[in-house]
This record gives sequence, structure tokens and C-alpha cells, in this order.
Amino acid sequence: MTPAKTRQRGSIGWLPSGSARVKVYAGIDELTGEKMWLRATVSARATRRETEREAEKVRTRLLNQVDERRSPRTGATVNMLIDRYLEVVEIDRKTRAGYVGKIEKHIRPGLGGRPVGAVSAENIERLYAQLRRCRDHCNGRVFVQHRTHQEHACDEHTARRRCAKVAQGDPEAECRWCARACRTHICRPLSAGSVRVVHAILSGAFGRAVRWGWIAVSPVDQTEPPATPRSNPDPPTPAEAALLLNEAWDADPDWGTLVWLMMTTGSRRGEVCGLRWSRLDLDHAGVAIFKRSTGQIGGRVWEKDTKTHQDRRVTLDLEIIEVLKEHRARCEQRATELGVSIAPDSYVFSPSPDGSVPTKPDSVTQRYLRLAARLGISTRLHSLRHYSATELIAAGVDVRTVAGRLGHSGGGSTTLRIYTAFVNEADQRAATALADRRVRPPNRRTPIERPATLHAD
Repeated sequence: MTPAKTRQRGSIGWLPSGSARVKVYAGIDELTGEKMWLRATVSARATRRETEREAEKVRTRLLNQVDERRSPRTGATVNMLIDRYLEVVEIDRKTRAGYVGKIEKHIRPGLGGRPVGAVSAENIERLYAQLRRCRDHCNGRVFVQHRTHQEHACDEHTARRRCAKVAQGDPEAECRWCARACRTHICRPLSAGSVRVVHAILSGAFGRAVRWGWIAVSPVDQTEPPATPRSNPDPPTPAEAALLLNEAWDADPDWGTLVWLMMTTGSRRGEVCGLRWSRLDLDHAGVAIFKRSTGQIGGRVWEKDTKTHQDRRVTLDLEIIEVLKEHRARCEQRATELGVSIAPDSYVFSPSPDGSVPTKPDSVTQRYLRLAARLGISTRLHSLRHYSATELIAAGVDVRTVAGRLGHSGGGSTTLRIYTAFVNEADQRAATALADRRVRPPNRRTPIERPATLHAD
């Protein structure tokens, strides 16, 4: 009996040029339900027989990919993957808004139209390199960056040539087109931290694609992730901090209390804005409990978890306790004058007399920047956390305690990474203190003279 002939998997066709086209069935697309095919073209060799042998090798390789499930299970594009990823990923609302902004500006234009299975590590690393050169993906093009989408006539007047009076240096010259600030594009690289966020988005999306069976291997895992930006704390000096606090207090005691509390506790702006009176124990334990935070995008404000999703108890000193009691008395006096009452769970800092709504975090930032600008101090609101941390470390407080007060996760690893220079300074003082107290051998009676200031290498 003649055995049945086995049906050959895949096919090899021939082109007029003598090249061979290999085609292998790869299953049903999990998203569209359509048939999927792996295709490859083998260029013509010296003889048709050699071309055929090479085509057979390619067919075998494609069949192995299908059998080992290393072929894409769908023809979905990166855009489709990103949309699915955003549907299932659990991230904070503000983090999501940041993700969407970077996806729309950096990921969709370059990779969005590519099939997920066709994206290579080279494609991703070239995207990173492009972002490190120019955040606007100019590719060397010269164009005008407009500050408005409305129709206007700025191109010739400001970008290609400046108006005559302004060009002559007339300080009184005013040009309504120049005021729009449309300028010829100048390349600015995307920051290392932002490039790492793009990497995190791609890593998360392609990781889900592997989990869902869309692809066998994530190309992001084969790339070299962008370098971690080096932390550079920029706390105000004690003199600058005193100047900032005095100016804030003179302008408004309520505003001064907020700045003072941030300096003392090292809390984040959202945590201070979300602090309620019910989470302040000013009479017994003397602690502030940071349970929730306030988030903001544009004009929308909402309450959310703290950044580490953990409650944090921060002990308050006697002076800040007294300052907060005075702040409470002022709030109650205003509420009484307006015929309202302050609920036990109302916000400590609120634009409403009854404390029913929190102060907006962006408003706090803007007011602080205006305060610093008036004083000629180059700083930002987040630097108050740096100030609190550096002062604690300089005072000899151990890193784990500092990390606990700031709400750093990892048992102090984050604190060490960010404030290493200040930890080294404290460690040098500890070495000097130990040297002054330790027992010395009999033949070494006199301590070695040490320089007044030690510098880290």
C-alpha cells in the first residue's frame, strides 16, 4: 500500500526576476480573526537550484518560528497595542496624563504605524537617540514653531526677519506679531528623565504584548535603557530659607504657615494641600499624619493616595505646633465672622472659609515661584524637601529616620541615592568625632592634626 503523501507546509513561488518568494501560514490573527502569513523573499542565486535550496532553508526557519510560537500572533500596530495597554494599566491619573502626552508626541509619530512584531531593538534605540538630539523630532528640518493654532501672520515678520525697529534696538518698539513669540525651531534634547519615561511606557506595553501572546519576545528587553539621570539636590541655604519664610509670613501668616510646615516636615505639595485638621494631633502626640494627597491637572482637582500609597506620621516640634494652633485660631475667627463653621475633617489650608476645598497644588507652586523671584533666589517649591532632608542629615539624624519623614520608599535607598553628598559630609564629621574619643596606643599620645574641612573625592 502506497503511503499518503504528506501535505507540504508553506509555499515557494517564483518572481520574474528569478527570486523566490516564501510564504508560510502563521495562524489566525487574535484581534481581527484574519489569516496571518509570514513572507520572505530570497534573491536570485547563480542557478535556480541554489535559489531553491536557499528558499527551502528560509521556509524551514519560518516554520520553526510558527511551531515555537516565536512569530507574531497578530498584525496589530503599536498604536493598537498602546491603546490596549492604557485600558488595562493601573496608574495614577496625573501619571496617565503624562504618559498620554509623551505617547502622542514621541511614540505614535515614530512607531505607531508599525506592526508590533516588526518593531526591533534598533527602531527603539534610534528613537531614544533622536529624542536625545531634539524633542521635536525635527530630523534637521528648519521650521517655525508657532505659539498659537489660530491663523496669524508671524512667519515672515518674526521667524524669517525681525521688524525694523526691534532690529535697530529701539527699546520702545512694540510689534504685535513679535509678541506671539513664534520663532524658528531650535533643537532642544529631551531630558534623560523623560526619555526613561518613554522607555517605561514601551517596556510596559511590549511586556503586555508578550503576556497576551501577541509577540514572543519584547524588543524593549533587548535595548539598553537610557541612563538614570544623576540626582542634584538644590536646597536653599539656611539664610535663603529664613529669607523666604520671613517674606512669606510678612505677606500672609497663613501662607507663611504653609511654607513653614513644608520646610519642617519635608512633605510634598500635594500632601500639604490634602492635609486635614483631623490628621493633626497638636495637643497630645504632636504629629501630622499624611494619609492622602491632592492631585491637579489644569483646573481639575481630586484627592488621591500619597505617592508611596502609605500613611506617614511626622513628629512636629513645639514651635510649629504653636504656629499651627495660631493658624487654626485665625481660620475659626474668619469662619465665625462669615457665619460658617469648620468641620473636624476640613482642610488645613483652604481658599474656602469653612475649609471644604483644598488649596490647589499649582497655585502653591506659582505663589512660591513669585516669592522666590521677588527675593532674587533661584529655587523651586520641591527644594523645600531637599532643605528639610539636608538639614536633618547635617544634624546627624540617621538616614532611615530621614527617609521615614520624607516618605521615601526602600528603607532609605532613595534617600541615599539623592542625598549621597550630604551623607558623606555627615560621615566625615562622624569619623572626626570618633577619632577625638577613641583610645590610642601608648606610643601615640598626641592626636594627629586634621584639616579644618574635609572634601570628598
